[in-house]
Amino acid sequence: MVVQQCLQCLAGSGDNYRGNIAITESGKTCQNWASQAPHKHARTPENYPCKALNENYCRNPDGESRPWCYTTSKDVRWEYCSIPSCDETKVEITGKKNGMHLKCGR
Repeated sequence: MVVQQCLQCLAGSGDNYRGNIAITESGKTCQNWASQAPHKHARTPENYPCKALNENYCRNPDGESRPWCYTTSKDVRWEYCSIPSCDETKVEITGKKNGMHLKCGR
């Protein structure tokens, strides 16, 4: 059985990050990916169906150096997010009778 890497932390450029951080590195709230306000954009869940553009969570749908989001600030279009590195995250894998259990945490 192949166990996927914990996706709640930053590995590489964060293409597979699927955590729920929704604040930029300067503390701005992220804009919902399905919303066109305050910033219009083409990176929508419909245009990027495999990139998990859920809610307003930080993601890296287009190959930037790390996860980012559009902000709800009309003066700042987008900004990178601070995501904990997988190197700094404890990953515990234990066997269970009905399969694998993956626990992620700091």
